[in-house]
Amino acid sequence: MNNRILNHLPYKSSFRFVDNITLLNEDEVRGEYTLKNDAFFYEDHFAGNPVTPGVIITEIMAQIGLVVLGIFLVLKESEFSHIGDDSLFPLLTSTDVSFYKMVLPGQKVTVVSKKQYFRFGKLKCYIELLDSSKELVAKGMFSGIIKKIDLKNE
Repeated sequence: MNNRILNHLPYKSSFRFVDNITLLNEDEVRGEYTLKNDAFFYEDHFAGNPVTPGVIITEIMAQIGLVVLGIFLVLKESEFSHIGDDSLFPLLTSTDVSFYKMVLPGQKVTVVSKKQYFRFGKLKCYIELLDSSKELVAKGMFSGIIKKIDLKNE
């Protein structure tokens, strides 16, 4: 049921970092992603000893912890109940992330996000990324907005 929201994500193919949503409500979201061994960013980061770049870890946290929850909240508002999948665009406005462990190719990670506030179209969340042992990999505060854009009239 929670995974229906994935149909509204604007990310496709190699830049979608969400496999499964395990919990989704007005106050929090939990989701999982398994890093692919052959992902494009491992080739040169670092050659012979691949490590997931911090920007990718941040993107995983943002996609699950901010975008999924934001789209859920926007779709929940009655005036947006008939929005098409291609008219919602997430815009990250700020992040403050601390990193504690490396993430290697093939690892499964879990994102846990708790809403701080959602008002005037802006969402702010405290987000943690955990490894498969439930150890903290990264944590931070993320803010963003989900814009509704009518592509047919532009």
